[in-house]
Amino acid sequence: MVRQILPIGALLLGSAFLLFAGGINGLILPVRGSAEGFSAFSLGLLGTGWAIGYVSGCLYTPRLVGRVGHIRSFSVMAAFASVAILASLLLLNPVAWIILRALSGFCFAGAAMIVESWLNERSEPTTRGRIFGAYTMINLGASTGGQLMLTMGDPAGFLFFVLPAMFYCLALVPTAVSSSASPQPLYSVGLDIGTLWRNSPVAVFAVFMVGLSNGAFGTLSPVYADRVGLLVTGVALFASLPVLAGAVAQIPVGILSDKMDRRLLLVLLAALAMVADLAFIILRPEDRATNLALSALFGASIFAMYPVIVAHASDHAADGNFIKISGGLLMVFGLGSIIGPFIAGAAMGQLGATGLFMTTLVAHGLTALYALWRMRQRDAVATEDKTDFKFAPMPRNSTPETIAMSVDEDPPQDDAEGLAGTP
Repeated sequence: MVRQILPIGALLLGSAFLLFAGGINGLILPVRGSAEGFSAFSLGLLGTGWAIGYVSGCLYTPRLVGRVGHIRSFSVMAAFASVAILASLLLLNPVAWIILRALSGFCFAGAAMIVESWLNERSEPTTRGRIFGAYTMINLGASTGGQLMLTMGDPAGFLFFVLPAMFYCLALVPTAVSSSASPQPLYSVGLDIGTLWRNSPVAVFAVFMVGLSNGAFGTLSPVYADRVGLLVTGVALFASLPVLAGAVAQIPVGILSDKMDRRLLLVLLAALAMVADLAFIILRPEDRATNLALSALFGASIFAMYPVIVAHASDHAADGNFIKISGGLLMVFGLGSIIGPFIAGAAMGQLGATGLFMTTLVAHGLTALYALWRMRQRDAVATEDKTDFKFAPMPRNSTPETIAMSVDEDPPQDDAEGLAGTP
């Protein structure tokens, strides 16, 4: 394994720098914004801006790379990502922050796609699965480490704006000094809701609702933690612990997913998330231990839903094109992520901190009800006909290139309706 990782070590390091910067960037804005007196609604719009930028980056970056190449495109992304976070320090205004957050999302998606395409090109088909696993764990650790950095300083200063800008620039180094030829053109994604819906209605509906829920929580969980009185360390843990719990939960969830109707498992995960939702709403905990325990339960359920949904949709892919299905679902997830923070921010403005979990409660309840209804309309896929369950990183940080890299064999070149090998 070490022999396989060493040749791509520089690229993995560049990706780690990128995710480390993103972890700081994503947490400092709601924490500092809350301290500056920004409303919950305007802080929710930070998540909406990020999701709009991120989806746009996934859609446009392949065309940019096709015109100017990988290294120049990455340089543009790193430069503007650095400018965006530094400008946020100079412009302490919610409207400016929303626009800059959209720019950050665009640049982050583009930079991630370029790094991942390089990794995909440098890995052999027989080892791609192990390299993808190492890449996922490194990024999870880097992102979490970035969030936990906020416990080591004062969010009211300039440190946590300058630091991510530096790491965005450092992420450029591995691609800039690489002596290998540029990879193949990026995979361009097309959104065909009709085809996705005919393939698996429950997957489309559920991934939209999960995007709504996860987008709301990913953006506003630091605001909730701050509003209930947690200190900076507690806020950082409240945002990072659910992601780690979700990663660990994918191991037992993956085992169960291959043995039972994935829609039933989705219902059980949604029900578990609803238990956490109701606990936050009814108990209104203020102590750190209870809030962190409930956040871990919440994360274990919501971050394990996405790979179950993708696996279920892939089970019904008539042509076996899992990349097309996964890419389309990623875009639907992104649409949900645009709406979720907007709704949750408005709910928190009207109902207080628990408005966040009232929003996610509705999303999880609708997911469970629709999955139960679909179980009555269509028989479960036979165990021998199922595709393999795959560990999935946070879809909030996933791109079409992430999906391509997760496939153990050479990904198929497809037409313009899905993912294609050329822009």
